Amino acid sequence: MKDMGQGFVTPDGRRIGGPVMEVKNITLRFGGVTALSDISFDIREGEVRAIIGPNGAGKSSMLNVINGFYHPQEGEVWFRGQKRGPMKPHQIAHQGIARTFQNIALFKGMSTLDNIMSGRLTKMKASMFSQAYWFGAAEREETEHREAVERIIDFLEIQAIRKTPVGRLPYGLQKRVELGRALAAEPSLLLLDEPMAGMNVEEKEDMSRFILDVNDEFGTTIALIEHDMGVVMDISDRVVVLDYGRKIGDGPPDEVRNDQAVIDAYLGVPHE
Repeated sequence: MKDMGQGFVTPDGRRIGGPVMEVKNITLRFGGVTALSDISFDIREGEVRAIIGPNGAGKSSMLNVINGFYHPQEGEVWFRGQKRGPMKPHQIAHQGIARTFQNIALFKGMSTLDNIMSGRLTKMKASMFSQAYWFGAAEREETEHREAVERIIDFLEIQAIRKTPVGRLPYGLQKRVELGRALAAEPSLLLLDEPMAGMNVEEKEDMSRFILDVNDEFGTTIALIEHDMGVVMDISDRVVVLDYGRKIGDGPPDEVRNDQAVIDAYLGVPHE
């Protein structure tokens, strides 16, 4: 990447802006176990930022810190230039941060359409009374939300399953529906926790394409955890590497790929 002051230009000519999210000297403990130790990195406007590492490295813990679910004992989280204190999940959502989960968290008895509609909750402003009777502002608002959801369904190419209960769908399509629900919130920062776990090669190719399209067409900043190194190296602008709760690498994919500490971590070289 070419340094451009407050941002970067990627090899394919995309402009990466200044920091959206910064984690500074984060330490997270659970009782006597230290999950994260003195970790600092940033996520920049418009980039695809990967967080990788062996099992137990602290990746999901870090994503939960970014998402506000965990509150670190030490360090600071900054979002768009402001230090962030303890927040509840709905407050994080209102800030424009959405996520998917390692284990699919959909409403299995509800249709694809209704699951994605649930991602619009933070956008709904009509009172409970008008929503219950579905008149006036509530009717107009739901029409607008359904139009937004239909655009996402078209974008993700899942028109054929829009009325299908998601519990009946194959795994790869359920992951796509979950991505759709996160997109329905119109996030400025999208967090993806192992979006391709359990997928076959074709499903991974489709998901990789959709992630890149979300980043390109919507301008969404993306941070993801992923174990498939081929995928990470193909779609990421920068990669941060964790091992045993510590940061051992950070930089462009090619630089990280050739970092000896990263190679040792993935090969399982014994720790002294």
